[in-house]
Amino acid sequence: MTATAGKSAAATSDSTSARAGERRTIGREAVVTGIGLHLGQPCRLTFRPAPTGAGIVFRRTDLAGSTPIPARVEFAVDAERRTQLGTGAEALHTVEHVLAAVGALAIDDLEIGMDGPEPPILDGSAAPFLEALRGAGLVANGGRPEWLVLRKAIRVVEGESVYEARPCLGLSLDVTIDFPHPHIGLQRTQCMVTAESFTRELASARTFGFMHEVDALRSKGLIQGASTANAVVLDADGVVETTLRWPDEFSRHKALDCVGDLVLAGARVRAHITAHKPSHRGTVALVRALVQHAVREPAVYSIEDIMQVLPHRYPFLLVDRILEIEEGKRIVGLKNVTINEPFFQGHFPGHPIMPGVLIIESMAQVGGMLLMRTIADPSSKVVYFLSLDNVKFRRPVKPGDQLRIEMEVLQIRGMMCKMRGVATVDGQVVTEADMSAMVRDR
Repeated sequence: MTATAGKSAAATSDSTSARAGERRTIGREAVVTGIGLHLGQPCRLTFRPAPTGAGIVFRRTDLAGSTPIPARVEFAVDAERRTQLGTGAEALHTVEHVLAAVGALAIDDLEIGMDGPEPPILDGSAAPFLEALRGAGLVANGGRPEWLVLRKAIRVVEGESVYEARPCLGLSLDVTIDFPHPHIGLQRTQCMVTAESFTRELASARTFGFMHEVDALRSKGLIQGASTANAVVLDADGVVETTLRWPDEFSRHKALDCVGDLVLAGARVRAHITAHKPSHRGTVALVRALVQHAVREPAVYSIEDIMQVLPHRYPFLLVDRILEIEEGKRIVGLKNVTINEPFFQGHFPGHPIMPGVLIIESMAQVGGMLLMRTIADPSSKVVYFLSLDNVKFRRPVKPGDQLRIEMEVLQIRGMMCKMRGVATVDGQVVTEADMSAMVRDR
């Protein structure tokens, strides 16, 4: 089983070439090979760059004239122990680990070629796919990504699987499983899903199964390619022929599966999802409900999202939109300045100029959005700014101007952060400042 990526000067690492405010694809092809978990057939899977707006699309390269199958929930069909797209000879089986890596890296446009019906299982986790995609380089692809934004809480029940989803700045998972086995039992995994947290906490968690189910599943044509080399197998005494990567590897893998199945929404999902005994069938049902009830938006964060995070209100809410975010690195926001701003009534009447301290406050609020990005419950926290240095006012800001504010992280230590901010109007710098801030409990 192998994973390889070719060479191209166009591709660079995901940390430098693609930002959250832009659609993403990969810079060059990447290949993984191996046998499938359930059908046991060999497969060569090739990741290829795709044009902007193409979405995530699978293609069977071994079938002449086969129809491409988008990774969208309307193409998902009920299947036991796996996520399946399409039906008949062109069907794609067990795609969840591939999609988990794609979703974790926030890839919007990608072609996935397969010369077999099922992706390689490799080591039973999403880590090899993640490595292959990173090796291919993540690059900006033009246009803005689409976000699926939840505005109200929803609840979905599918058999024993129970899901509750509520609004959130990002994708946050709280997954609980309960298996009657002494090495599993009740386990819980919580994770604010980013590329970094997925890589660190979920990507290497392997699929698992039980010895007492093997004969029954194989009689149904399933787990034909399964072994202790590509799955965590348990018998009555414990784990067979392997060592767990985490004590709670089982619930971590269930969270990994959820990340993959959520890609079927066809957009980047923003919701806090609590899942009790999740299953592929249940998560697909959740995605259908999200598609029905959530809103698709091109902006990273709209004013509705900002008001869920920042405690400020009129007349001191001074951010209108967030355009770009690079996790833990930088953020870009907008403030539209109009003559209706209340401060213009008393600040140089007849010659309205936005007070410099309020420009600084706008910059601080944009920076605060970056710091609150990975907090699952922002209502419990508040950002306090502690110091200002190297403040410079380059030109006045007047009604009709649009402030573009870019904040760059200089240093993060625990709950403390130092940032460098620049505010521009029409490409000209109006204000610069260095700031330090702390996230505290309210």
